[in-house]
Amino acid sequence: MAFVELSATSNFTFLTGASHPEEYMERAALAGLAGLAVADENSVAGIVRAHTQAREIGRLVAERRAAEAEVGLIGPPRPPHLPAPPSPDIYNVPRLIPAARVVLVDGFTVTVLPRDRAAWGRLCRLISLGRLRATKGACSLRLEDLLEWGEGMELLVHPETAPPVAPVQGGAGEWVSRARRLTRRFGEAVHLLMAPRYDGQDRARFDRLAAQAAGLGIGTVASAHPRMHHGRRRQLADVLTAIRTGCRVDQLGRAALANGECRLRSEGEMRQIFGAHAGAVDRAAEVAARCTFSLDELRYEYPSEITGDETADGRLERLAREGLRWRYPSGAPDKVKALLEHELRLIGKLGYAPYFLTVHDIVEFARSRNILCQGRGSAANSVVCYCLGVTSVSPEIGTMVFERFVSEARNEPPDIDVDFEHERREEVIQHIYDRYGRHRAGLCATVIHYRGKRAVREVGTAMGLSQDTVAALSSQIWGWGSMSGLEDQRMRELGLDPTDRRLAQTMKLIAEIQGFPRHLSQHVGGFIVTEGRLDELCPVENATMEERTVIPWDKDDIDTLGILKVDILALGMLTVIRKAFDLIEQHEGSDYTLATVPPEDPAVYDMLCRADSLGVFQVESRAQMNFLPRMRPRCFYDLVIEVAIIRPGPIQGDMVHPYLRRRNGEEEVRFPSDELGAVLAKTLGVPLFQEQAMQIAIVGAGFTPEEADRLRRALATFKKHGNVSEFHDRFMAGMRARGYDEDFSARCFSQIEGFGSYGFPESHAASFALLVYASAWLKRHHPAIFACALLNSQPMGFYAPAQIVRDAREHGVKVLPICINSSYWDNVMEPDGRGGLALRLGFRQIKAMRQEEAGWIAGARGNGYLAVEEVWRRAGTPPTLLEVLAEADAFASMGLSRREALWEARALRGAHPLPLFAAGLEGEGIVEPAAHLPEMTLGEQVVEDYVSMRLTLRAHPLALLRARLTPGRVPDLGAAESVSGRPTG
Repeated sequence: MAFVELSATSNFTFLTGASHPEEYMERAALAGLAGLAVADENSVAGIVRAHTQAREIGRLVAERRAAEAEVGLIGPPRPPHLPAPPSPDIYNVPRLIPAARVVLVDGFTVTVLPRDRAAWGRLCRLISLGRLRATKGACSLRLEDLLEWGEGMELLVHPETAPPVAPVQGGAGEWVSRARRLTRRFGEAVHLLMAPRYDGQDRARFDRLAAQAAGLGIGTVASAHPRMHHGRRRQLADVLTAIRTGCRVDQLGRAALANGECRLRSEGEMRQIFGAHAGAVDRAAEVAARCTFSLDELRYEYPSEITGDETADGRLERLAREGLRWRYPSGAPDKVKALLEHELRLIGKLGYAPYFLTVHDIVEFARSRNILCQGRGSAANSVVCYCLGVTSVSPEIGTMVFERFVSEARNEPPDIDVDFEHERREEVIQHIYDRYGRHRAGLCATVIHYRGKRAVREVGTAMGLSQDTVAALSSQIWGWGSMSGLEDQRMRELGLDPTDRRLAQTMKLIAEIQGFPRHLSQHVGGFIVTEGRLDELCPVENATMEERTVIPWDKDDIDTLGILKVDILALGMLTVIRKAFDLIEQHEGSDYTLATVPPEDPAVYDMLCRADSLGVFQVESRAQMNFLPRMRPRCFYDLVIEVAIIRPGPIQGDMVHPYLRRRNGEEEVRFPSDELGAVLAKTLGVPLFQEQAMQIAIVGAGFTPEEADRLRRALATFKKHGNVSEFHDRFMAGMRARGYDEDFSARCFSQIEGFGSYGFPESHAASFALLVYASAWLKRHHPAIFACALLNSQPMGFYAPAQIVRDAREHGVKVLPICINSSYWDNVMEPDGRGGLALRLGFRQIKAMRQEEAGWIAGARGNGYLAVEEVWRRAGTPPTLLEVLAEADAFASMGLSRREALWEARALRGAHPLPLFAAGLEGEGIVEPAAHLPEMTLGEQVVEDYVSMRLTLRAHPLALLRARLTPGRVPDLGAAESVSGRPTG
């Protein structure tokens, strides 16, 4: 009976395991193991990755056997990410056995293997129980918990487990009594795990453990208990231990591995190691045979979303038809009606109605709270979503083909992301928890991997490099970069010796740790919602943020298992647009939504063609401002392209300039073939969108839909695994076989690789383009309100408040300073005395002020304050805050200069209002002797403005230096802008 390893520790036991789950599966296949249990500490975070790799190995082996059956031993080309098998005879498909290594608070350890689906649910409940008791990353389980939830599991007891740093009474040394309690409860399901330590005493230890197992009436099970898939990872394992314990590698002592033997073993090696106890090797296979559960059995169920006697399909159809009448009061076009019928038919056939209803109900809640939202994603730009109010992008734009994302060929749910106002998204998140319960809803995890600077910093420190050396190395990395391109010459330029043994070893380990998971974080908003208990599908644990719970799997894992995810995302521009719409309704009486903003306004496009886009969503960067006058957008679909084209994919693939030349008539619009012409027609023969890249792979390179889907998944995991290049030779050969130009093929694949880092689908671009247009329309027709909303939504975007205010004034907006008698926390609109509106700066612009303090000042203001002392007495504002207000020149309306107000505020330090005069008459209070203070110069005023508010309404700082910077020019500071005037230059 082939050996099965039942307790492998992967690198999802963070900073302990030294191999990826995928590497374990590959090695198990090469070693001829019948199965493998990835058992991480109180976690199942890495199991899905092992499951995915097992599937891939199975597919490759099946392809190889099919090819060998046809043409002998010559198989298809081997994908480069799998090691070459020594011979076809021992290349097998190992079975993944889901498991976890449960470590109790007293150090007692048991590897738990669920036999069936019900036992898997209990294991998830057990881990959830321990995780929810503890802070993020910790787990608090006791023996009683294992006794309660261990039914239906094979339990492998670890003997003589080292106790924790602070052991509780009755620690791990009493493992025999704990094993006896488990045996009385679960009988033959309990086994003693025997693993070698390679210290020369294994045989004697095995004899002693076998005797103890006999005394307990349980059998022994053999395991190599590996921490790595191959012995060459020994050094990295020690580095991980050093990082975990916060010391250097040369200080590890006994915590370091004595050798590289703690690795995955073949059956032959295990029999040799265990000798007379080889029966434990056979019993491992017997235990595995009883564990029939597979992750393929996880059947995710959408929330039914049934209301009363109405089915999900019936409810979706009713809501969609009601929405059609709402969107088209005068009657919908025939094309839209036909699309709606077609989409409803397809959704009903595939059973996706509950998914759309879940998204609709979340959006409906947001709408009931006046929270602006906008859907995007593969299925968001459909007629159904438009009618449900999920998106405001009209289907008449004709940018999408519904079957591309919701089809019978793809056995996975459609994808809809919903962006909400960034200030109010938490309300939506808590609504989901309240509606479905924390046992049915949770956020996805995000796996934080070692990349770039973190890898250099932590590995370098663990290896004992000086901080100067670590800083020099990390200075050569930006973002997700690696050290692979750091040549010897460059290292010498940094003052480093590339031949130094320790430095060379460190560089090797930095390269090796790239892509290793370090810890779990929470996804920005990916929600899993289930019909039954989520904590029986997978464990649930606490996030760092209060009132948040997460699952241990990331978006790629749940995609593999076909689990529904609804992204509840935050977008600052939605906050801006909603606040702007509210201000328009308040001051002008017009009620706007994203769908009712006047479309295709030439004045808006004229403004964008001038690159007058400071603050406008997605087109406010310098790159977009440089591109806008060259692109010259004149319609909504031009904005769709504008959003997508200034991205790494098209730029890296050299698609930008050919598109511009064709758009401007400088180059003929031509297509490599009629087939690709159908794919690339709307982008003038140049691939710009992720969907087009996938279609080129299918139509141009002959990829099967399954291969294209694997390419799409590779794009999604590019940052972690960097495996898009695996498809390069296959792609180029396919394009070449169909007669396509080598240069065109190379540029197409270069763009696909670019999408690996920043893929941007057309569906997302269309949703974002609507926000581009809405924000540009607000800036063009309501510049004061747009600037006010921008300031009230900070921090966000590319630009600081000073730049937003300066841009607003250049557009004719009158901006009024912060005033103790007129300002509130938010910036507000006031009559400007000319029949228009002026922007009054709010207290939020003062760096050292809180919203609560501003509320007290506004609430106690009444008919206004006449002296600094009144603010102190009536609003309870402490003198320190009065000084802050004085430094912001907030008392100018009282006739006080900045220095005079500061003088009066400081006079109140240590003063206490007497009860008799606590409610004194207006204007009467503490009278300070007149102080003759020198007037501040304009330069001093500007500096103080920036110190207190980060902006000024006086002169631009460079206006004070222009005379010095311009030879022969005489300074004219009298012409500099006043507090309420326009800038002078």
